[in-house]
Amino acid sequence: MSTIAFIGLGNMGNPMAANLVKAGHKVHGFDLVASNLTTAEANGLQVAQSATDAVRNADIVITMLPAGKHVLAVYGDIITAAPGNALFIDSSTIDVESARKAHTLARDAGMMSVDAPVSGGVGGAEAGTLTFMAGGSPEAFAKAEPILQAMGGKIVHCGDAGAGQAAKICNNMILGISMIGVGEAFVLAEKLGLSHQALFDVASTSSGQCWSLTTYCPVPGPVPTSPANRDYKPGFAAALMLKDLKLAQEAAQSAGAPTPLGAQAAQLYSLFEAAGHGGTDFSGIIRFLRGEA
Repeated sequence: MSTIAFIGLGNMGNPMAANLVKAGHKVHGFDLVASNLTTAEANGLQVAQSATDAVRNADIVITMLPAGKHVLAVYGDIITAAPGNALFIDSSTIDVESARKAHTLARDAGMMSVDAPVSGGVGGAEAGTLTFMAGGSPEAFAKAEPILQAMGGKIVHCGDAGAGQAAKICNNMILGISMIGVGEAFVLAEKLGLSHQALFDVASTSSGQCWSLTTYCPVPGPVPTSPANRDYKPGFAAALMLKDLKLAQEAAQSAGAPTPLGAQAAQLYSLFEAAGHGGTDFSGIIRFLRGEA
């Protein structure tokens, strides 16, 4: 079993690290928030006094941080403190350029690295069923895969450095667009006098079928496990969806790729957040489409 440093123990990081402990790994954790460290200790992690302390004897270093600037800052602090053969895995959702810079920092220090953002939300992190989208060399991925398997149900090697982040933002652009489409359809159905269940029964078994409908239905009733049945408590917060849509737009502009629906989705989620609903599950955008927000 490995000695793992896990830096970033928030809503996603803590349950991910807890699953590594359950798998028999020795995990040293660090976070700037004291309450997160308390939770981590209760989950069986050994709490470090700093990120640098956490990595000193680590075979594997995992980061789960808010943005690219945080990942690069932490890498700058810890790479020289980690053992020379450590593998760096970044599971944050960040811009592709920053992901590639993080790979360069690791490579220049003689270490292997993988960008491995996740899909599946807090529920997936707790259940150990996350999907990991990994970018990096085949050698680095081969070393990372057994560690990722302790936290996820599906691990996909998407390509070289930054490919994991590219896959993540493309996937979540699809998700943001499709949730708006499903929400609009239910709003129209309401205006036409069609029940939620009737639309669901038709669309879920015909050409309108998609994950936003069948797994995460934005109205209460048809899918009892969806956040719509819990007053849109996340789940996956609208602010996080907006972050991912903005990353997709940055990448699209950099690559010269036209994404008109992605741009419109980003604008709608920006308005939804500005109305005070950043902490609402992203499926709650249906309220905004109804004119409630």
